[in-house]
Amino acid sequence: MTADDNRSSDAGRGEFASLFPYKENLPGVIDTMLTRLERRGTVQHVCRYPRPSGETVVRILNLLAEVLFPGYFGKASLDQANLPFHIGETTNTAFDLLAEEITRCLIHERERAGRADRQQCEDEGRGQAFRLLEKLPAVLDLLDGDVHAAFEGDPAATGYDEVIFCYPGFRAVMIYRIAHELHGLGAPWLPRIMTEHAHRITGIDIHPGARIGHGFFIDHGTGVVIGETSEIGDNVRMYQGVTLGGYRFRTDPEGHLLRGYKRHPTVEDDVIIYSNASILGPVTVGRGSVIGANVILTYSVEPGSTVTIEKPRHRIRQRNEDD
Repeated sequence: MTADDNRSSDAGRGEFASLFPYKENLPGVIDTMLTRLERRGTVQHVCRYPRPSGETVVRILNLLAEVLFPGYFGKASLDQANLPFHIGETTNTAFDLLAEEITRCLIHERERAGRADRQQCEDEGRGQAFRLLEKLPAVLDLLDGDVHAAFEGDPAATGYDEVIFCYPGFRAVMIYRIAHELHGLGAPWLPRIMTEHAHRITGIDIHPGARIGHGFFIDHGTGVVIGETSEIGDNVRMYQGVTLGGYRFRTDPEGHLLRGYKRHPTVEDDVIIYSNASILGPVTVGRGSVIGANVILTYSVEPGSTVTIEKPRHRIRQRNEDD
């Protein structure tokens, strides 16, 4: 053995010796963690079936975007000859992935209650996936109206292509409209996974249960929040930082939050809501109203209203050269 070999061997023994006290005590750390997990009653840790995959959900959204706007999303070079094949192949792949992810969600929704029948969940998963795909033509009609509303509502827009490619508001609304249809079919978890993906990439948080009409446009978009029971009419425009939120949540006699009741605003047709306005609670904003920037609104307003905050007073002090 050479001197270099001896040095290498000594170094290996030294490294093992320095790791030994930590490795020796790891079983105790693991046992403590397992004990805590056994005590924890809020989350089911062990299951027989895989949970939904966030990565697969993103892939599904990308595939559906290709079906809705071929040539704008995805990498395929398309022409009139290969478009039918591309749409067919993409739709088939989306169906298979959707059916599997919906099945996983159904299984885990029902497993805690002890009624997770794998075959039944698979049948329901395929059915819901097919019904969602059946709804895509209607979704496309809504999205075409959203693109048009964005172009007509923003003088900076150079054309429909820019809206589809570049506008975070349109991307968030496209994902919302897909998730909303799936939510209406009764699929658990998956619609929320979709809209939370949109939230991460755009900063726009739209609950899939919200109801939004034709010609919806979110300009800029960052910080927009639209709650679960919000209802938005046709041709509504809003800007960054707008919140359609809840206010003074109800509780039961034991102090637990009540769920499933109307707790978010209704915004009627042709309303404009400017940046950082907050409309809170089950109030109604009447048709054709304008809600100014930074307004906090907790009561209903009649159609045609304009709501603004009082004009702030500025204090201006000239700087001296010695300042």
